[in-house]
Amino acid sequence: MTTSYQMYIAGKFCEAGDGQRFTSVNPATEQDWASFPEATAEDVDRAVKAAHAAFTTGPWSRMSARERGKVLGRIARELELAGPDLSWAETTDTGKLLRETRWQAGNLAEIYDYYGGLADKIEGQLPPVGPAEPLSMIVREPLGVVAAIVPWNSQLHLAAFKIAPALAAGNTIVLKPSEEASAAVVEFARVMARAGLPDGVFNVVTGGARPCAETLVSHPLVRRVSFTGGVETARKVIAASARNIAMLSLELGGKSPVVVYDDADMDSVTNGVTSAIFAASGQSCAAGSRLLVQEGVYDEVVERLARRASEIVIGDPMDKDTHMGPLATARQRDRIEDLLAQSVGAGAKIVTGGGRAGRDTGYFFEPTIVTCGDQDLPVVRNELFGPVLSVLRFRDEEDAIRLARDSDYAFAGGVFSRDFGRAYRTARAIPAGRFWINTYRVTNYAMPFGGSGNSGYGREGGIDAIHDYTQTKAIFADLSGVPAADPFVMR
Repeated sequence: MTTSYQMYIAGKFCEAGDGQRFTSVNPATEQDWASFPEATAEDVDRAVKAAHAAFTTGPWSRMSARERGKVLGRIARELELAGPDLSWAETTDTGKLLRETRWQAGNLAEIYDYYGGLADKIEGQLPPVGPAEPLSMIVREPLGVVAAIVPWNSQLHLAAFKIAPALAAGNTIVLKPSEEASAAVVEFARVMARAGLPDGVFNVVTGGARPCAETLVSHPLVRRVSFTGGVETARKVIAASARNIAMLSLELGGKSPVVVYDDADMDSVTNGVTSAIFAASGQSCAAGSRLLVQEGVYDEVVERLARRASEIVIGDPMDKDTHMGPLATARQRDRIEDLLAQSVGAGAKIVTGGGRAGRDTGYFFEPTIVTCGDQDLPVVRNELFGPVLSVLRFRDEEDAIRLARDSDYAFAGGVFSRDFGRAYRTARAIPAGRFWINTYRVTNYAMPFGGSGNSGYGREGGIDAIHDYTQTKAIFADLSGVPAADPFVMR
């Protein structure tokens, strides 16, 4: 029996206009477990118009910045209560470990508190002018309706970095979760309803690319699109958003390099790299999936990581003793198998893993380490979005940086070395929006993240992100009391 969810539009939970629904599969059991409305173009139009009305004429448009901040504080308090329900829904829908979704659900309240505290600190400027010149003011104003699209992995966490700064700045939201996993986002809509947001300020539409996503990003009332997902989908988002000239930011993932020099602390390397690639089953935009190891310690690092990978417990994501759950979709698993096979055929060698973890059901895949002598192998070039680590060797600092830079992606990266000067030079030389030295994956909501190239553009997180949901306006005020000058008299 499946759980039936609804969309959230204009303060009410509702079905699609034509009654159509789609199902979601539990990746640990391969069983249908939930169903959602398949939004029509008319449903999306209704959601965007509700958000636009809330922005232009509703109570939200008349709230002070401090009042908006208090609303975000109420969302945070509701999140603290809703954590168990949210984490259960996300784990069931995506296969992410319950331990991780519980931690992320707890962290959500801090993100909304952080941006709630910034709501009344979005300041303008008074540029200096002469005593006879008009008063010149620069003010920051919200944009209007924001279309936010989030993927299935860490959906609530990634959504928070769109929703919280957008609301703090005074915008309204229409959020579309991935059709692969929508449950946690719809559950989150209940949190927003209990927090007392005015109708239309926050809306959720569920469905696929057409007509749901395409209608949303191209809608004439949408002023900004914030998208997190894959490169090919991003190209379609760019094309669709051109119709309404919406501002756009893209967070697309990566093929992040991790450099290990021969003076690195081996315990830190083992734990850091294991976290970089096998946490969340490798399904992370910041996953450190390209390991570059200096020749002198190459064999030791590969042996240590292979031993550690063999100790990883694969199983039920609800079980507290599980280290790694399933991949989210069968399509993902099949793609990884195909790229692995191509790479092995071209000379790559599987050190450990490479299979379906010996299970009859569920999209489980073993933690896999592949040694590669060629930078152009498919497992090195492509983002696999799974627990697969490609390993290459390098000679010296110059060689490491050359290999690390040779990628279409530039999202994250890491380096391990006791020589901080060398580590810092490496961090500065490798294109990335986020970089770690002698650790990996540690972060906080006050730090920005994003990428360039095939990793997208724009930044989320931190103080600066809130400015991305505003635009500046220049105001000139003549306070002299003297009549305006004759425009045809030059002085």
